[in-house]
Amino acid sequence: MKKLVLPALAISMAFTGCVSSKKYKGQTAKYEALQKQFNDCNTEKERQTAKISAMQSEIDNLKANSTALLNQLSNFSVISQQQADNIRQSIENINQKDAYIKNMQISLQKKDSLNLALVMNLKGALKDVNDQDVEVKVDGSAVFISISDKMLFKSGSYEITPRAKDVLGKVAAVVKAQPDVQFMVEGHTDNKPIKTTFIKDNWDLSVLRSTAVVRVLQQNYGVDAKRMIAAGRSEYQPLVTNNTDENRSRNRRTRIVILPQLDQFFKLMEPKK
Repeated sequence: MKKLVLPALAISMAFTGCVSSKKYKGQTAKYEALQKQFNDCNTEKERQTAKISAMQSEIDNLKANSTALLNQLSNFSVISQQQADNIRQSIENINQKDAYIKNMQISLQKKDSLNLALVMNLKGALKDVNDQDVEVKVDGSAVFISISDKMLFKSGSYEITPRAKDVLGKVAAVVKAQPDVQFMVEGHTDNKPIKTTFIKDNWDLSVLRSTAVVRVLQQNYGVDAKRMIAAGRSEYQPLVTNNTDENRSRNRRTRIVILPQLDQFFKLMEPKK
């Protein structure tokens, strides 16, 4: 399974250099903790899937052994108590493992269903928005909302357009209905150099754009700030090669990454009592 690699840094203030060392370290620690949680979730899902496969193989072997034993005993008119107990134990083991595998499969399906439901709600909320401007999809264990640069910002700017605020309001309504969800806002740029009074390079621009989105979600639409991380990837995660104006436009985007609901996932995986 492909794992999401969360971006190298970025944490939320309007201008580079305005973040205190204490706040910077605190946000960095939070980012690293979420990175670890995300990777742990993917690892756990892979482990559980492998476990299901191994247990299914074991069940098949148990069934084959029980069938062979029954065939051998069918030639005898009397079965000893020990033999009868062995058969009953084998059948009980098969039934228990079958039930456990079914519970695990249901849990994994529920976890995937949480993401699917979130995607459907987002697509429903954004149904009147051009698909070229906003893309919603599931990749691995996370949900991604990618918003084009031309919708969000003017060229070289990190001031959000009125139209983009309407779109962010629809996204905010969906994520507010899922209070346990945490998410990260990633800014992406093309590779054209930029340098202004307040912007040193594309790292600055990508971070300033992500923090602009976070502020709108928090200040305009009441999304809890504790649930959000602002991050910048600069020019280093392009969708396509930056060799044409059209391709550079595609690479300039802001992506909202809705992180896995780890508590819910692990709760689903707990054995049923």
